[in-house]
Amino acid sequence: MKFGIVIFPGSNCDYDTFNVLRDVFHMETVFLWHKDHNIKDVDCIILPGGFSYGDYLRSGAIARFSPLMQEVKEFAMKGGLVLGICNGFQVLLELGLLPGAMLRNKNLKFLCQHVHIRIEEKKTPFTKRGEKGQVLRIPIAHFDGNYYDSEEGIETLIENNQIVFRYSEHNGLISDKGNVNGSKESVAGIINKAGNVMGMMPHPERASEAILGSEDGKIIFQSIIDWLA
Repeated sequence: MKFGIVIFPGSNCDYDTFNVLRDVFHMETVFLWHKDHNIKDVDCIILPGGFSYGDYLRSGAIARFSPLMQEVKEFAMKGGLVLGICNGFQVLLELGLLPGAMLRNKNLKFLCQHVHIRIEEKKTPFTKRGEKGQVLRIPIAHFDGNYYDSEEGIETLIENNQIVFRYSEHNGLISDKGNVNGSKESVAGIINKAGNVMGMMPHPERASEAILGSEDGKIIFQSIIDWLA
């Protein structure tokens, strides 16, 4: 089992994710340089958080044109598992592997804090270790995390059970208070129709060791490992 972590100019959570997979879960893990055309026979690709290309133009908009993204897209189209975290989620939206777009946070401020997210779908490769309705405490760090799609698009997500995580209060209540960035339907993470590509704004790699204040993020990585096994 082998994980590949894509590095763009401006990625800043690549080593965090590498550390969790290699040192916490003891998985074979490699870096994938954005200019290459080789995904190194990995079983799962992770697009980490950060500010690819400095978030110039629009978050993820330039990264989508990196040479490696063609291979990532082909990998996903063939059913390979792809996880986009924060900026990685934004890149997946720009690539068209996930629907919708990101707007500025509702208060027009960069948010760096722990939040609560509720698992909406258990039957995915990324959440099978969790329970539907389970609340996780995981940090966010973003300015453009306000998920948006048309009413028709949101209805499609709901009908197809593609909303995987929603922002919530600590008790799982979905409310304006819990929806810290203003995302439509309190979306914190979604999956594609095929069920093999997921994007999420919270950072599970920053919540996978007790010393960091939460281990709730381990559910996402352990779920992937179980699925691949």
